[in-house]
Amino acid sequence: MSEVVTDPRPLAAVLVSAVAVVLIVASYSRPNVREGWSVLAALAKFGIVASMIPGVMDGTVYEWSLAESTGLDFVAGIDFALRADPLGLLFALLASFLWIFTSFYAAGYMRGLDEHAQTRFFASFAASLSTAVGIAFASNILTIFIFYELLSLVTYPLVAHNEDDEARIAGRKYLTYTFFGGGVFLLAGTVLVYWLTSNVGDPTLTFEAGGMSALSEAAAADPTIAQAAFYLLIAGFGVKAAVMPLHSWLADAMVAPTPVSGLLHAVAVVKSGAFGVARVILEVFGVDTIRELPLSVPVVGEVGLNVPIAILAAFTLTAASIIALRKDHLKRRLAYSTTAQLSYIVLGLSLLNPFAIFGALLHIPAHAFGKLTLFFCAGAVHVETHTDYVSEMAGIGKRMPLTMSAFALGSASMAGIPLLAGFVSKLYLLIGAGSVGGTYWWFATALIVSGILNIAYLWPVVYTAFFESEERHDAKPLLEFPLGGRTESYGIATGQLATDGGREDDDEEYEYAVDRYPSDHTTDDETSRDEPAHEAHAEDHHDHGDHHHGGPPEGGWVRHSPLTESTWLMVMPISVIVTGAVVLGVVPDYAVFLELVGYIVEEATGEVILDGN
Repeated sequence: MSEVVTDPRPLAAVLVSAVAVVLIVASYSRPNVREGWSVLAALAKFGIVASMIPGVMDGTVYEWSLAESTGLDFVAGIDFALRADPLGLLFALLASFLWIFTSFYAAGYMRGLDEHAQTRFFASFAASLSTAVGIAFASNILTIFIFYELLSLVTYPLVAHNEDDEARIAGRKYLTYTFFGGGVFLLAGTVLVYWLTSNVGDPTLTFEAGGMSALSEAAAADPTIAQAAFYLLIAGFGVKAAVMPLHSWLADAMVAPTPVSGLLHAVAVVKSGAFGVARVILEVFGVDTIRELPLSVPVVGEVGLNVPIAILAAFTLTAASIIALRKDHLKRRLAYSTTAQLSYIVLGLSLLNPFAIFGALLHIPAHAFGKLTLFFCAGAVHVETHTDYVSEMAGIGKRMPLTMSAFALGSASMAGIPLLAGFVSKLYLLIGAGSVGGTYWWFATALIVSGILNIAYLWPVVYTAFFESEERHDAKPLLEFPLGGRTESYGIATGQLATDGGREDDDEEYEYAVDRYPSDHTTDDETSRDEPAHEAHAEDHHDHGDHHHGGPPEGGWVRHSPLTESTWLMVMPISVIVTGAVVLGVVPDYAVFLELVGYIVEEATGEVILDGN
């Protein structure tokens, strides 16, 4: 039984980056100071979150309550409360740790492209981390709903950062799906849970390990309303988890700067959806209650309430992987990969098996380290070479050896290759799917097929970078039919590529934000960017013949060493994050995530997965 202790640290973890927003805006004319606040806030946030690990692992839950602190009621008897429990700590620890290195990376990326509105960017970034940790530490469904909606609002400026038509359309679509669509589903489900629990006593929305006891009692009396509440809550969180058919906002949101695509759309935003699904299954309804609420389907008969969710997740991870095969634009390929990988988490949770749940929760950090590595590498390639298409990366491994080596390791982790983080989580997922038995073996098959597809859409990037030359290479995606590209497509300087990555053969030039806006700071002496090198890079950027300015320069790639391929602001974060993916795969016992996940599963299901939990 957990011991609840009143403590301000959950609130402090949320507020530290909110305070940083004010400091960042106040330092708009001093870039080094402005970005220094981001790093300091990230370090402070991680320190606060990490300080609660020993107590939480010993069974302590740290809680801050508005009612207890101020005596003020919130809404309809539901308190606005924050608490650090094992599941919340898993998400908060991951987001706060990765924000440290993303702060450095974002500074290198934004300066490397001399992006406009950098103050707005860093302020929105800090606000996003504040709301993400609020989601992690929310004590009840109403509190998580508030932070969930705030996360959509504060990330909108990041999605629409470029301020062109494409970015604005993507931003509106993002809000439509996540704020309006997901928010409406989530609010409706919250109202139904409140109504159900009010029928058996005092209404409650507070999370409980193993499921809310009041909701379990109410569900037995009114199973139809309970089923509706379950699916509404799953749909609300499923929007940000990009479960099909609620997924298309994610690929379009890739118009955002790569640091946004990395941390927010591979970690904080999309993981908030997967995290919400975990809260619903493990701490709102609970595994036992879900099993006791069979769904009556015409012709088929009774099926588990979890089965439609599992089917949808299995379809998503397979279909998204197939779509990724045909994407020549690297970030869009990674976006559909994210859609698939998130459904690994949803599938594992929906199987209700302790091993599958363990694998699903462990896949949250495993995917974060692997996918953040891939996005960081894609961003570094863009900054240094303005190359965004896989078909134009032939031989780029000699120009960016460390970056593409890290990309290879991140790809291997995503594909579940042994000795990397993705292998450990996917192994437990496969064991869990196989342990359920019966017709559930189809889900194990979907996991295996998707793993093969992971290799199919990520290996060509590595192969193109290291094993093909600029003079003669295959410029099509994997599939060999007209939609996949031409069979013979050598000599990328011809501009006759027929790949499907969203690009057409026209004469219109794409205009980067760097071409249209100067940096928003007013002093030159504060920037640490190498101005002559940047000017030469910008000149080279405009000299490329096709509309996206990508591909090798005339004469081919110039060979670089790992220390000279980019600035340390980008190379260092890439190196650290990919190392994390290796550590989670080689010595997972030494990573706190493994022990934390084991503790969560034991509390939720009563099953001990790891010795010592």
